[in-house]
Amino acid sequence: MLKRIVAILIILGCSTGAWMVLAGSINSRTDSSGDRLKLNISSTWGAAQQQAQPMAIIESIADPTAAERSRVQADLDLEYRQKGLLWYSTYVVKFAGAYTFLNATDAARRVTLNFYFPAQKAMYDDLTVSVNGEALPFSSNDSGISAWAMVPSQQRVEFVVKYGSRGLETWRYNLGKDVNRTKDFALTVKTNFKEVDFPANTLSPTEKMAKPGGMELVWRYSNLISGFDIDVAMPEKLQPGPLAGEISGFAPISLLLFFFVMFVVTTVRKVELHPMNYFFLAAAFFAFHLLLAYLVDHVSIELAFGMASVVSVGLVVSYLRTVVGPRFAVLEAGLAQFVYLVLFSFSFFLKGFTGLAITIGCIVTLFVAMQVTAKMKWADQFAVSVRP
Repeated sequence: MLKRIVAILIILGCSTGAWMVLAGSINSRTDSSGDRLKLNISSTWGAAQQQAQPMAIIESIADPTAAERSRVQADLDLEYRQKGLLWYSTYVVKFAGAYTFLNATDAARRVTLNFYFPAQKAMYDDLTVSVNGEALPFSSNDSGISAWAMVPSQQRVEFVVKYGSRGLETWRYNLGKDVNRTKDFALTVKTNFKEVDFPANTLSPTEKMAKPGGMELVWRYSNLISGFDIDVAMPEKLQPGPLAGEISGFAPISLLLFFFVMFVVTTVRKVELHPMNYFFLAAAFFAFHLLLAYLVDHVSIELAFGMASVVSVGLVVSYLRTVVGPRFAVLEAGLAQFVYLVLFSFSFFLKGFTGLAITIGCIVTLFVAMQVTAKMKWADQFAVSVRP
């Protein structure tokens, strides 16, 4: 028995090295292509957008004038796109902003709206500027657009800007540089997703309502002084590359638990498994992670996980069916592999609960093993193994 334990530990050590190489390969593939693919997505789809609160230039007044009233709406439709081993959170945005400015001078003045694009390298469809429902001509450059209207003394003008665009990962509304004052402001964001996240150092919505298939978020302020912006982060899809790398990195623990259970079961049932049998079982475990690592390039992570599980469990059950027998192969070995390979690996899909799930599994395994072997005379077991 002592020789068998040493052989199992050697196999486990060699397998650990193989899994470390595989995990490193997956992480290298993910990191090396991640920045390049993200740049490719940005160039063909659009980058993260940051829409700035516009200002107006009133003739004869040197400093830009802030809006007296702002009513803004952005509809965000999330669309996931996969490139290589990563998913990217792209979105379509429909924007409409109504901004009111006051000509506080004693004469009619030309009021010019300066509206900056949320991203320079992006496309803007159906871009319009209007006043009182009438379209205004505007000039544009790489930074944004300008449009003007003549406004009588002590009168207000409302510019309405609308456009459709596309972005990546986050949509941000910038209220201004440093600490700024914003009056009579309301922003409504409608999404087609419910898992809304707000990055650190940004303003949380004052109202949040669930709608069929999405959320409606409102930021409403009467007289705000703040240096924070409004930011909506798109929910991330489960990332195939990092997930496959993480599962492979923890695979030695999975195999250790499986070998431990197999050792206990075979000892209790007096089933002889040669170290070469354990080697082939380790190879079947490694086949799961190897297949998973290269399937995620071509199919969804869920489908790749299912296919790799079926292949690996099929290898073990069909092998031990011949070595020991069908009952042992299916009930003892097959069930143990399902728990310590399939369910163990599936726990990495449970974001935030992986460590707890593995800990509970280890404790339950220890409890069962202690109960099963409590009356076993280990001294006799080892004595038999070294008897000439």
